[in-house]
Amino acid sequence: MNTQTTPIHIRLWHHEFWLLVIADLLLTMSVYMLIPTFPQWLMAGQHFTPEQTGLSMAAFAVGLYMFGPFCSWLVQHYRRNIVCIWAIVALALNVLALGYFSPLTSFSRALLHRLTLGAAFGLAQMVLASTLIIDTCESHQRTEANFGAAWFSRFALSLGPVLGMAMCLIPTNSMLQPLQCRLTLITPILLSSGVLALVSLLLISRVSFPFRTPEEGISLVSLDRFFLPGGFLLFFNLLLISTAVGMILVQPLSLVFYALMMGGFLLALLAQRFVFRDAELKSEVLSGLTLLLASQLVLLVYPQSPVSPILMGTAVGIVSSRFLLFFVKLSRHCQRGTSQSTYFLGWETGLALGLGFGYGLFYDCRDMLFYTCLTITTVALLMYHFLTHRWFIKHKNR
Repeated sequence: MNTQTTPIHIRLWHHEFWLLVIADLLLTMSVYMLIPTFPQWLMAGQHFTPEQTGLSMAAFAVGLYMFGPFCSWLVQHYRRNIVCIWAIVALALNVLALGYFSPLTSFSRALLHRLTLGAAFGLAQMVLASTLIIDTCESHQRTEANFGAAWFSRFALSLGPVLGMAMCLIPTNSMLQPLQCRLTLITPILLSSGVLALVSLLLISRVSFPFRTPEEGISLVSLDRFFLPGGFLLFFNLLLISTAVGMILVQPLSLVFYALMMGGFLLALLAQRFVFRDAELKSEVLSGLTLLLASQLVLLVYPQSPVSPILMGTAVGIVSSRFLLFFVKLSRHCQRGTSQSTYFLGWETGLALGLGFGYGLFYDCRDMLFYTCLTITTVALLMYHFLTHRWFIKHKNR
C-alpha cells in the first residue's frame, strides 16, 4: 500500500456497512455540535471565565483515555456491539442529564460532563472503528472501509456545528457574520445531541454480529485496540495539526463558515482521486498543511472571507485521511484496530486541547491565537518534511 489512492470496491458498500458509517456520522455529530455552542453558553449563560471554559473543554481529551486500556478486555469478554451500544447509552444519558440540570451547571459539573463525555465517546469510537466496521468487511476491503468510515466522521466537523448553530443561533446583520447565541435554547441543543446518539445506537443495533468465542489470557489492561506505541511520532505530528485546527474553532465563526467547510471536504475527496493519484507520497501532507497555513492567514486578515473555510476543509480532509492511511501502513498483522484507535486519539486529543488552549490562553488575544496557530502548523509541516515522513518510510509494514 504505497500509493496515493485506495481501491474502490462497490461490494463493500452493502446495507450493514452503510448503517455503521451513518451511525458513525451521527455519533460524531452529537459531540461536534457542542463545539461552537457549549463553551459560549458556559461563559455567557453560566458566567464561566475563559480559563474555566478552556479547562472544561480540555477535560474531554483526558476522558478519551479512560477506557482505552480496558477496550480489548471488554470486547473479548462481552459482545463487541453491546460494549459499543452501552458506551453510546452513557454518552446520550450524559448530555440528556446535563440538559435537564442545565440551569444548575457549576464548574465541577461542567468538568465532569466533558470528562465523562470524552470517556463514553472514546470507548464507543474505539469499538466502532477498530472492531465493528472491520468485522463487516472482507479482509482485502478493510483499508477502504477504514478510509470511507473516517470520511463520514470527518463530515461531522462541518455538519455537527451547522446543526447546533442552526438551532440556537440567530443572525445579527447577515448570515456571513458571526451569530449570537440564544442562551435559552441550550437545553434543546443537548437534547438533540442525545437524540442523535440514540439514533446512532439504533442503527448499530440493526447490524448482526455473530458470537465470537473470547480468547484466552486477555489482560485486563493492554494497549491492544487502544494505542500503537510504534506510531508515536505520527501521533504527535497529527496532534499538532489538530491542535491548531481546534484553536481556530475558538473564534466566533459563522454558520456559513462551517457549511463551507463541507465544500472543502468535497474538494479534498476530488483532489485525492485526481490531483494526488500519481503524485509523490510526501506531496499530499505538505500540500494540505500549506493550505491550512493559507486558511489561517486569510482568516486573520479577512475573517469574513468564504475562501478560508473552503481552504481549511480541503486541508483537513487531505491531511487527516493521509495520516489515517499512514497509521494503517505502520501497523503489523492484527494491529489494524489499534492503529485506528491511535489515529482517533491523535485527532480528538488535539482538537480538545486546541479548544482548551484557545479559550483558556488566547480568548481575548485574537492575533496571538492566530500567530500561535501559524507557528504550530509550521512546526508540524517542518516536522513532517524533515523527520516524520522519512521515519515512516523506514518503519512502515505494509
